[in-house]
Amino acid sequence: MATPLIEASTDINARPDEVWSIISDLTRMGEWSPQCRKVIIRGGAVRAGSKMININKRGLLVWPTTGKVVTFEPNREIAYRITENHTVWGFEITPSTDGVTLTERRVATDGETTGLSAFLVDKAFGGNDNFELELEAGMKETLAKIKAAAERG
Repeated sequence: MATPLIEASTDINARPDEVWSIISDLTRMGEWSPQCRKVIIRGGAVRAGSKMININKRGLLVWPTTGKVVTFEPNREIAYRITENHTVWGFEITPSTDGVTLTERRVATDGETTGLSAFLVDKAFGGNDNFELELEAGMKETLAKIKAAAERG
């Protein structure tokens, strides 16, 4: 069973629209994420309902996933559902005194993913607990890179 919610946050000294311009360009995910190396948006611009193809890499393993943007609220939140495991990944921008707090989260509704996903996590990724610790560490790395880019301007 997957953990229903994994999330990490960071404070960023930037305006919401500056952070939004980074996180809403999903084609840049390969710059930030240690696992998702490339995102291709089908049909051009990112918006609610946009479909995507993701290329992921972990060590020697490379695998594609597909997804669909399920939340698209400019300067506030973007989220996408991964077809292969039914999880929802996303970013939320919350205004703060010195800029924003950016939260990245992965939601597995009721702790459920697909049987194939659970099998692969167990056999190829060393089990659910180790994999989810790796996902959380990856979120922290992703957020640190986004923070650096946003604060650099």
